Amino acid sequence: MILGKIFIGSDRIQSRVKELAYEISSVYTGNVSANGKPLVIGVLTGAFVFAADLVRELTIECDVDFMAVDSYGSAMESSGELKFRLFPKSDLSGRDIIVAEDILDSGHTLNGICKYLKECGANSVKVAVLLDKRERRRTPFDADFVGFVIPDEFVVGYGLDYDEHYRTLPDIHCLET
Repeated sequence: MILGKIFIGSDRIQSRVKELAYEISSVYTGNVSANGKPLVIGVLTGAFVFAADLVRELTIECDVDFMAVDSYGSAMESSGELKFRLFPKSDLSGRDIIVAEDILDSGHTLNGICKYLKECGANSVKVAVLLDKRERRRTPFDADFVGFVIPDEFVVGYGLDYDEHYRTLPDIHCLET
C-alpha cells in the first residue's frame, strides 16, 4: 500500500465540520425530547477525530459517549458481519441520539447501529458522517448530515485507517495499491 495524494485537505475538513455542527445545532436548538440534551455517540475507532471536532463546534449542549463496531478487521472491504465490541455506557432510553461516523459506504454497519440504538429505546436517531461513498451502498441507508460525498476510493487519515495505520494524518489521502 502506498499513501497517495491529499484527497481532502485539513482546512477543507475543518470548514465542513463547522458547517455540519451548525446544521446539527440548528435542528436541535429548542427541539429535544423530555430527556434534555442530545447524546452524540462516536463510533470507534475511525470516527474519534471527527466526533471530537464535531462536538467542539456544536452550539448546543450535548452528552458524549462511544461505541465500537467492527466489520472490516484488517481488510479493505467490509466482511458484512458486525461485531459490537463496545456498547454506550449512557442510558439510551428516550434519548435523542446523533451517531458520529467517519464513513458511510455499504450502509450495513450504520443500519445495524441505528437498529441497535432504536431497540435500546432511543427517542430518535440521526446520523452524521464525514464521508459518504454512495456508489458502494448495498443496504439502503441515508445519513442525515453528510460532510463530503466521495467516489469509491480507499481513503485514510483524519481518523480513518488501513490496518491501524494512517489515523493521525491531518488530511484525508487516497491509498493506492
